[in-house]
Amino acid sequence: MDEIPFLDLRAAYLELKAEIDAAVLRSLESGWYIGGAEVEAFEAEYANYCGAQFCIGVGNGLDALHLSLKAFGVGPGDEVIVPSNTYIATWLAVTYSGAKPVPVEPDERTYNLNPALIEAAITPRTKAIIPVHLYGQPADLDPILEIARRYGLRVLEDAAQAHGARYKGKRIGAHGDAVAWSFYPGKNLGAIGDAGAVTTNNPELAERVSMLRNYGSRVKYVNELAGYNSRLDPIQAAVLRVKLAYLDEWNERRRLVAGLYLKQLANTGLTLPYVPEWGEPVWHLFVLRSSERDQLQKHLASQGIGTLIHYPIPPHRQQAYAEMGLQEGCLPISEAIHREVLSLPIGPHLSMAQAGRVVEAVQSFAWARS
Repeated sequence: MDEIPFLDLRAAYLELKAEIDAAVLRSLESGWYIGGAEVEAFEAEYANYCGAQFCIGVGNGLDALHLSLKAFGVGPGDEVIVPSNTYIATWLAVTYSGAKPVPVEPDERTYNLNPALIEAAITPRTKAIIPVHLYGQPADLDPILEIARRYGLRVLEDAAQAHGARYKGKRIGAHGDAVAWSFYPGKNLGAIGDAGAVTTNNPELAERVSMLRNYGSRVKYVNELAGYNSRLDPIQAAVLRVKLAYLDEWNERRRLVAGLYLKQLANTGLTLPYVPEWGEPVWHLFVLRSSERDQLQKHLASQGIGTLIHYPIPPHRQQAYAEMGLQEGCLPISEAIHREVLSLPIGPHLSMAQAGRVVEAVQSFAWARS
């Protein structure tokens, strides 16, 4: 029996091999290896796709978050509200800026930041809120934006997993002050290495991020800011331009697999993803919950099915944030989620037959315990 990988990146390359190879060769032959036409073209195309006025390519998703916070003016002594349930990069960006991450628990149905809990976390030092569109599911942006307006706060969306997702019919990309993107190879829109971007409708913010990514400079050797070196590579931009044309189609493939999982696993007793009526997820991940998560993962592995845990340890329990003194039990919703979640295969190159095998394996585990 053939194994089913969690995600087949090689298949993604092979489907578009001729176009990707041509794009890479075009970039190599151009003689432009920093910036240039490929980067500018991708920035224009991705801004248009997201419905944003500006797109600024950067080195990776963490830099997209960090440079956006720096462009906001966030620094030492400030606080930034972050989800307690997220990948640690969301918190690290705040730490890099010199500010303090202030965790807020998620809505247990969607796993995203719970707007009802935000106000209680706001202090005079709060400067920004970072909602994460986790697993490709849009966060509930309208109440978050309304709170931000009332308190004079910036909103930075972490959309590293949400390429093409829609909130109330509008693509993610320009709801907040800025949106940070990762194009890590495993993302819905993935490069062939690290890459990222920031989208925004704010021209001043766009220019500041553009300067910060390039040593704080608009003009060569004239440094107006203490900036960084975080520029989108032209080869990555060329590859992303190819893949962008297929993003909606590949997201639709993910949606079909998710639909099969939701229908066929509905009576297993497992907690399946919940999609609010206003959300159109892109199913970067299909995450279920089980009190016997580890046993389920071992069972699927025995059937040759790859799975991953997103994520086994919440940020506040990582050694990197031990100095914050956030003890076990202080964020119980997030901790419970991290103990129970398991991600099933759902890439665009997972066949429906393979998805059917995943369903059968999960069903056999669940029904044996019912």
